[in-house]
Amino acid sequence: MSGKEFLKLMTHLAAPSEVRRLLAKHGLHCRKSLGQNFLVDANIVSKIISAARPGKQDTLVEIGPGLGVLTREAARRAGSVVALELDQSLRPVLEDTLGDLDNVQVVFGDAMEADLDGTVLQCTGRRGPYKLVSNLPYYITTPLILRLLKSGFNISLLVVMVQQEVAERIAALPGGKDYGALSVAVQYYTEASYLFRVPATVFIPRPEVDSAVIRLVRRDRPAVEVPDQELFFKIVRGSFGQRRKTLINALGSAFGGIPRETLKEMLLEAGVDPGRRGETLGLEEFAGIARRMYNYKVQVVQRS
Repeated sequence: MSGKEFLKLMTHLAAPSEVRRLLAKHGLHCRKSLGQNFLVDANIVSKIISAARPGKQDTLVEIGPGLGVLTREAARRAGSVVALELDQSLRPVLEDTLGDLDNVQVVFGDAMEADLDGTVLQCTGRRGPYKLVSNLPYYITTPLILRLLKSGFNISLLVVMVQQEVAERIAALPGGKDYGALSVAVQYYTEASYLFRVPATVFIPRPEVDSAVIRLVRRDRPAVEVPDQELFFKIVRGSFGQRRKTLINALGSAFGGIPRETLKEMLLEAGVDPGRRGETLGLEEFAGIARRMYNYKVQVVQRS
């Protein structure tokens, strides 16, 4: 199949009439419980795949291929594509839309449980880094992104379409209203970029809110060094748990076992005013607090 023929078929798959025809042919309906909203804009499909910067040496993993429109464009540009789909009822549709491609393998399973590294190795024989693209269902966006980042999977880059509000939170900088625990967690592991908005009108069925595409480039090492990641993230969550509280009060609630004066000393030693609020702190400031608190906990254990 020539490049022009491939592009024509991909564009055809992104047409609303074709989506309705495929669903009707196989007696299917969009499953609200799985957050199924099918993209029907070929230009946006192309922009999403372009954002992953694929080459013929690359493996792309797609979570939730749906009807296969993103998958076909990924297959045209990447060396191999592994598509992970939860909904078994889409099997005949994907056989229709992807069956002619010899560099695509569809695997049925749950992305919240799957071993992506093992799946890629099994499908492609490759152990090296791979890229991930996805139109993520809204209901699992945050837990799935955090799982992918915390798991240690060999993902070098993620390009994902998410609810616009979530995209803004992920890419937010300190001091803004969108900046929060999710911003810190994602930026700890990646360099996050908000790329472009995707209007609700380009989906079937139409969702209630707009979406946006973000790119997350995996860091070689986390953005800041901390002696205990679990403690670091507990501090972050505690700092944002009640946004109107000052740090001394917010962390006092999260770490009730630490005397208030001791907590105040730790914040001052980290160069952080106890009267500030969590949304004003950058990653290095959170890391500074984590180091002081870790040392305090070590000293408490040694004295006991």
